Amino acid sequence: MREKIVKWIGLLLVVVVAGSGGGLVTYHFLEERLEESNTIIEKSTNTTGVVKCSNDITIDETGIATSVGKIYDATVMIQNYQGGRLTSSGSGFYYKKDGDYAYILTNHHVVDGSDRIVVTLSNDDQIEGEVLGSDEYLDLAVVRTSSEKVNLVATIGTSETTNIGDTVFTVGTPIGYEYRGSVTRGSLSGKNRMVTVSVNASGDWVMNVLQIDAAINPGNSGGPLLNANGEVIGINSLKLVEDQIEGMGFAIPIEYAMKYVDELEAGKEIERPFVGITMLNVTDSYRLYQYGIRVDPDIEEGVVVTEVSEGSGAEKAGIRRGDVIIAIEGESVSSAAHLKYLLYQHEVGDEIKITYIRNGNQKTADVTLTKLED
Repeated sequence: MREKIVKWIGLLLVVVVAGSGGGLVTYHFLEERLEESNTIIEKSTNTTGVVKCSNDITIDETGIATSVGKIYDATVMIQNYQGGRLTSSGSGFYYKKDGDYAYILTNHHVVDGSDRIVVTLSNDDQIEGEVLGSDEYLDLAVVRTSSEKVNLVATIGTSETTNIGDTVFTVGTPIGYEYRGSVTRGSLSGKNRMVTVSVNASGDWVMNVLQIDAAINPGNSGGPLLNANGEVIGINSLKLVEDQIEGMGFAIPIEYAMKYVDELEAGKEIERPFVGITMLNVTDSYRLYQYGIRVDPDIEEGVVVTEVSEGSGAEKAGIRRGDVIIAIEGESVSSAAHLKYLLYQHEVGDEIKITYIRNGNQKTADVTLTKLED
């Protein structure tokens, strides 16, 4: 079982990546029906996603097998073999069928390190899969199989129009093969949750995810999160594990995944911009002391520049060692992981405005982003 460390609202919590060591899980969709009696429901358009109601409402809720049928046969178990041995398993779903091939979306950590991928369909047929593209930061991967036995692909929806409290459900493979075809259901508990995870030797990285209380367990990673209409709105990726915590799972919004799917499908490396600095959090007092850098104790958030790469955009813009970066494009920077998240919303060649503090004075610099390998 692979673990990641999550830093969220000041707490250090263990995130179990729900993809390792499980079997096939299928999520069935359940419908919420609102029988309105002089009731006006206004769907909010703000980022909270909270529905505003003018009157009391009566809810008549029934399960809808037809929604389950829209995804069940499109959901698969993915087994990761390394050196001839089964090392882990997770979930995935077919999002496209094109000629002789069909294409599966799943998590990077489900297929990471594999030299063989076996895909188990809902009818228990097994076929070979090929990883076309995968990215650790996105925690996304595309797997290709023959289309001969694939009869259904998922309907892609949107998470942007979902509201907190909406019914959601998942399909995947919790625990192991014997529980394939399991369905769990719950509510959309939150949107735009910023969760910090450790990305191997690359350091911390922030993911913007959907929070759900539908049960997800090891083996669920890569499976679809769906709305009550059976449309995919997310890809299950993480959960929080603590004795006092229950029912806090996270899914990658489907819009984010689909933004990169063509590049992953083509086997292209995701190109990320480079600002040209190494950095530490302002809270890393001991390490800053080792670098001989002192930060004003009144500065509570931001990152400290410990080195500037020669010829980089940062050097050309006049950023120096010891500067404390506090904002990018006007958005406050809380940590090094958060800075990378903000930075990676931009493209190579973009010019961004960086706000920093030097010797107690606030300054700004326009930095042109270059390719990371440069």
